[in-house]
Amino acid sequence: MDLRWQVSVESGRVVGVPAGRVDETTWEAFTGHLTAAVKEAAANGAPLVVDLSGLDYMSSRGLRALTIARREAGETVAITLAAPNARMREILAISRYDKLFKIADSVESDI
Repeated sequence: MDLRWQVSVESGRVVGVPAGRVDETTWEAFTGHLTAAVKEAAANGAPLVVDLSGLDYMSSRGLRALTIARREAGETVAITLAAPNARMREILAISRYDKLFKIADSVESDI
């Protein structure tokens, strides 16, 4: 399955919306999109919200992309992971990424 990505600026935040799967075939594209979104958020002085509602699965390579994005964001850009489904919540919890990132129930709840 392909990875799709949309980005928009809403309510003073950059919102990235990946859809599909982040796995061995799509992690590089995910990393590129995520890094670009961090740069856009930094340029706008805005936080970044990654809407995970359209992701079915994320491999360790996708988690690595999140780590890279967090490193790129530094103290400049706050990153929130929003609306993960049950599978994504489990992946984030097992990997302890729920301790590294703010997790919001929905994109709107982070406003």
